[in-house]
Amino acid sequence: MSASFSPVRLGRSPLDVVPLGLAASYGAKGRDVEHAFERGINFFYWGSSRMPDFGEGLKRLGKRSRERIKVVIQTYSRSPAGIGKSLEKGLRKLEMDHADVLLLGWWNLPPKDAILDAAADLVRRGRARSVMISCHNRPAFKRLARDPRIDLLMLRYNAAHPGADKDVFPHLPDPGPGIVSYTSTSWGQLLDRKLVPAEERLPRAADCYRFALSNPNIGACWAGARDAAQIDEALKALEEGPMNEEELAWMRRIGERVRETSKLTARGMGFADRLVNLYSGFGFRTTTELGEG
Repeated sequence: MSASFSPVRLGRSPLDVVPLGLAASYGAKGRDVEHAFERGINFFYWGSSRMPDFGEGLKRLGKRSRERIKVVIQTYSRSPAGIGKSLEKGLRKLEMDHADVLLLGWWNLPPKDAILDAAADLVRRGRARSVMISCHNRPAFKRLARDPRIDLLMLRYNAAHPGADKDVFPHLPDPGPGIVSYTSTSWGQLLDRKLVPAEERLPRAADCYRFALSNPNIGACWAGARDAAQIDEALKALEEGPMNEEELAWMRRIGERVRETSKLTARGMGFADRLVNLYSGFGFRTTTELGEG
């Protein structure tokens, strides 16, 4: 269980990180990136959107403390050459000579060998230290987890969306890839009083992060904080540590109710998944239709 400020090794990757990271797509500015670092966060995700102000904060941190931060740069490119171009563009913007993680974004089936070979070549050339892949199709993680070119997996996990407990974690090899989770609040649904039973205490964002980090299979999770205040709230997850069984049962009850009373996919996610699958060469199919590939 990784809900503490102590760095953890992410699976078979070479990365040691404080297990709560900060993602760029939710409004955090450069000053918030520096605040997060000062509070102990050393894991930063520049994507899905490469927000310019967030990037400026990373650039400033890189100038004075590059060896103390771990930077993830994501690409949605679907061509081998495009992956390298996308990474190089990101590195130029950050004025860094390498990314700690090259994230291949939103692959709902394993990419072709040419894609993974191109990513591995960037690692061999020192432009990235490790490769991570994100996926919305849980059955596909079985194959992804066994590919030695992939060091880390990024997956959705929260109290309302715990399917990885059955579909992913029991199938991980040993040694396995590092697991990084996202959407800990289920797009804010777990914090919504209208969706949480009136007789239940309303979770905080920190409770959602604690829930994810209390899972022994998860090495780290992303915080989608908007500002310094939300970063401080998120960090209570590390201050308070793993949940006990009573707290876990409380979160599972709430997650089950949220799952029953709301749609877990974001608006338009089904259509977006079809488009991404088409773009990836898998046809205009839903993620459910893809299976294991």
